[in-house]
Amino acid sequence: MTEVLYLGAAVAFIVGLKQLGGPRTARNGNRIAALGMLVAIAVTLVAEDIINWGTLAAGLAVGAGLGAWFALRVQMTSMPQMVAAFNGFGGIASALVAAVAVVEVGLADQAPETVVTLLISTVIGALTFTGSFVAFGKLQGILPGRPLVFPGQKIVNSALAVGLVGVAIWAAISGDTAGYWAVGAIALVIGVMAVIPIGGADMPVVISLLNSFSGLAAAAAGFAIESNALIIGGALVGAAGLILTIQMTAAMNRSLANVLFAGFGSDGSTVAGTMSDKPVTRATPDDVAIALAYAESVMIVPGYGLAVAQAQHAVRELADSLEEMEIDVHYAIHPVAGRMPGHMNVLLAEADVAYEQLLDLEQADPQFANTDVVLILGANDVVNPSARDDPDSPIYGMPILNVDRAAKVIVLKRSLSPGFAGIDNPLFYDQKTLMFFTDAKAGLEETQSALKHL
Repeated sequence: MTEVLYLGAAVAFIVGLKQLGGPRTARNGNRIAALGMLVAIAVTLVAEDIINWGTLAAGLAVGAGLGAWFALRVQMTSMPQMVAAFNGFGGIASALVAAVAVVEVGLADQAPETVVTLLISTVIGALTFTGSFVAFGKLQGILPGRPLVFPGQKIVNSALAVGLVGVAIWAAISGDTAGYWAVGAIALVIGVMAVIPIGGADMPVVISLLNSFSGLAAAAAGFAIESNALIIGGALVGAAGLILTIQMTAAMNRSLANVLFAGFGSDGSTVAGTMSDKPVTRATPDDVAIALAYAESVMIVPGYGLAVAQAQHAVRELADSLEEMEIDVHYAIHPVAGRMPGHMNVLLAEADVAYEQLLDLEQADPQFANTDVVLILGANDVVNPSARDDPDSPIYGMPILNVDRAAKVIVLKRSLSPGFAGIDNPLFYDQKTLMFFTDAKAGLEETQSALKHL
């Protein structure tokens, strides 16, 4: 019966993950996967009889309390930081499972294949822990978002990697427990050293990769303690995180190696910055309202500025008003808009925007040439024509939303500061572009008011 229930939990993981692939089924998929995890934990506790129930109750109370508090308090703009923290805790949990096995049995008395999995779980879990919290610090502003580099950094990192492999081989052959602890310590340092030279703009990719690592660490721990549920769950997380990482790098037309080692971009801040000396066409709420009122089709492009301003409800209300005027309204969603994959989809779903109105890059791009007005809300690099036209641009080749092919472009932005890539955007100086310098939520509300008075 235990094995049957474990199999049922594994099936729930797979079905839940499958349903997470679509916005309509994602909520239900999350519930199914959570139920599978509950079953797996309950079966383990009852079948193995390895837990002190007082300790379990205390851990459950603390964990559930913290989880509920974070779920209620953390804003969508901080969700990537929360995911990074989850990755870090998941990684260190797997490393601690391996450490307990070493403390209880020792390394020399373990089977060779078990020793290997214990070392793998410890290495991946430890570097995931420190790497994830460095990523958390960069996104949260605790650490500088810019790439942190120093002379000889690659040599130091290479030496650490070679040392890690050497000590791990020695520990596996000799069975020396001190070697095991040295492997864990070196892995913790590598996690920090590997992430600090990566710019804040690339932290979402790093977090996705570390999410994959946390799954691999869990799977390795599952092999070490012979837990099929842990193996299956870890493998699913590892595979899903790796696929997502590949998709994100493809959406930026960059390799994973370029993300990890190129020190690309600025600190990821779109708030700071100074005004450019180039002339722009400034707009008022009345100008924006008039342009929208006389349009037959409007495409809204949400970006990180929408999330920062928490303007998702304001944009839906404006879209509702336009639809009442029989204006066709859709949303163009770039794969890497915001600070994590699906960021814009989740925000708009929170405001009850119909899923049918959300177009991905491949669906939206052909429609721009026949669109009267494109309304950009805080997006920058994902609409930058330099990615298409300037071979010298660091983002050249990145697929973008070709909004400049529409009849008119309106940009709601607080300033002309650069985006995550740290480069200027020629779209802002185009003759067909109106720049409405304002907070996204305030600007949308002012436009809505002006629209009602036309």
